[in-house]
Amino acid sequence: MTAIPSQEDLRQMASRWLPPSHGFHPFQIHTDTTDFFRVEYGDVVVLDGNPYLIRHNAKEGRFGIDDDVKFWVKHAIDLKNGNLKILKLVFYEKFTSHVGSIAFECFRSPRKEARILDLVDGHKNFMHGYAVKDRAENLIRVLDFIKGQSLYYYVEGIGLDHQTYFYDRLPVILNKFIECIEAVRFLHEHGEKHGDIRRDHILIDRHSGRYRWIDFDFNYRHRENVYGYDLFGLGNVLMFLVGMGDVLLPELKKQGHPALDMLSVEDLNIVFNNRVANLKKIYPYIPESLNRILMHFSKGANWFYENTVQLLDDLEAFQTST
Repeated sequence: MTAIPSQEDLRQMASRWLPPSHGFHPFQIHTDTTDFFRVEYGDVVVLDGNPYLIRHNAKEGRFGIDDDVKFWVKHAIDLKNGNLKILKLVFYEKFTSHVGSIAFECFRSPRKEARILDLVDGHKNFMHGYAVKDRAENLIRVLDFIKGQSLYYYVEGIGLDHQTYFYDRLPVILNKFIECIEAVRFLHEHGEKHGDIRRDHILIDRHSGRYRWIDFDFNYRHRENVYGYDLFGLGNVLMFLVGMGDVLLPELKKQGHPALDMLSVEDLNIVFNNRVANLKKIYPYIPESLNRILMHFSKGANWFYENTVQLLDDLEAFQTST
């Protein structure tokens, strides 16, 4: 059995991050993280002999909501080298998601995320880390902390009118997002799926400027196309980028937008029925070759993309035509 550091050793290693008032208060040490609610601020988790000082729980931060606490995801400090880490403890959940009439059974799989971490080690467009078991055989993922903001917050913070954004900013953003699609193709070619593709699951690395996928512990089942759920996720992110945010029916109605009379049910997003997919009806300067891609993710689509290669080919055709 791997030795657990003494209280004095932990106090010395953690002293730079602890207030003087901590004094000789003993650390709560966890080698079994099954009850992740018991792992709290200031505790130490020991994994394979390596001690991690717990700081705080991660928050979802999705779509402007910052108070959805993820109690199984802990910000931590590796006490052997001082590096910031994310500890993803084991948490299982499952639900059914629908894309139009297609049902996908989704569930969390720590083992899947561990496999992908091994697969993408060193890949520029993914988060990095490794998996290790605690004393109770829980598969913990120890992740490198990525400094930077999500693609969602970056785009939401761009203070430009849409036309200026479309011509001046989107080409660079789209090039980097295409790298992300190619990264998903890499997963698919190796028989893996991301499983939870969202615009807030792409972080913009502050040091490299690369777009990097995070959080791939979700898996899903579907008989017809095992990669379909990932593809719909990519379409939703693309729609968000082209629109410089979501183009929502309630907002258009509030504005009395003139395009409302031209919109039909077929022009709406197949996943989120209050979002417009046919963005050319809102922004007429969007090229038909790009809008046609978006319409593959609309309620009026005649067929859906079956793989990332088809999506990448159409995006390349759009780029070469402009």
